[in-house]
Amino acid sequence: MQHVDLNSLTLGNDRALTLIAGPCQLESADHAQMIAGTLQEACRAAGAGLIFKGSFDKANRTSLAGKRGLGIDEGLKVLQSVKDALGLPVLTDIHTADQCAPVAEVADVLQIPAFLCRQTDLLIAAGETGAAINVKKGQFLAPWDMPNVISKIESTGNRRILLTERGTSFGYNTLVADMRSLPQMAATGYPVVMDATHSVQQPGGKGGSSGGQREFAPVMARAAVALGVAAVFIETHEDPDNAPSDGPNMIPLPQMAALISTLMEFDRLAKAHPITL
Repeated sequence: MQHVDLNSLTLGNDRALTLIAGPCQLESADHAQMIAGTLQEACRAAGAGLIFKGSFDKANRTSLAGKRGLGIDEGLKVLQSVKDALGLPVLTDIHTADQCAPVAEVADVLQIPAFLCRQTDLLIAAGETGAAINVKKGQFLAPWDMPNVISKIESTGNRRILLTERGTSFGYNTLVADMRSLPQMAATGYPVVMDATHSVQQPGGKGGSSGGQREFAPVMARAAVALGVAAVFIETHEDPDNAPSDGPNMIPLPQMAALISTLMEFDRLAKAHPITL
């Protein structure tokens, strides 16, 4: 079983749960530190690990009119401010091979968006940085196809890999989460992550933007943690209805502390009685 070390944090399917959480888009240093600080306090109280996430560019917005974010230079400054102020590892998306090296100078985890999970040049460039790589399984891929993705990153000598389930296309504007994919991907040996908020997204469901059913995000998180996973990915915001992107599927920040506490109870039970296929 593979483990991924991030400073004092170790991710593994047999280790205590880590939360990967933050806003969809980075908005400002103050805003990021506020959300990160709130999550850090809740995770400390519950005994969970924490990686702060935030995107500097949402390159796959539904509409050209959608807000894309701060951009790489300002976004990396915001992520660095979170590391400096709170000492947390940080994660952000990359979209092109030339972004990998500069982003890895700040980000502890480079995230491959689901739409790009088969892009060979991107995967290799990310792997060559030596950073941890979180690959979101494409909405179009079966879980047993992920070893092909893994082998591209492993070809660089990098085995600091996380695999994320974020739902599978199920007709138009709809996703379904097949929980069988979690133990199937865990069979690779690599840490598995459940993206609880994007799995309840409704891609393009509002015409010019995506919809979502945020009320079901905690359901997805609880179900996944009960199976025994390394981490849960959750996007959160203090005012999701006015967030610049993905508001319909984000969990309100005031609800996070209680959810994290509950997830850790499920996690302790799952890790004490691991599933074997």
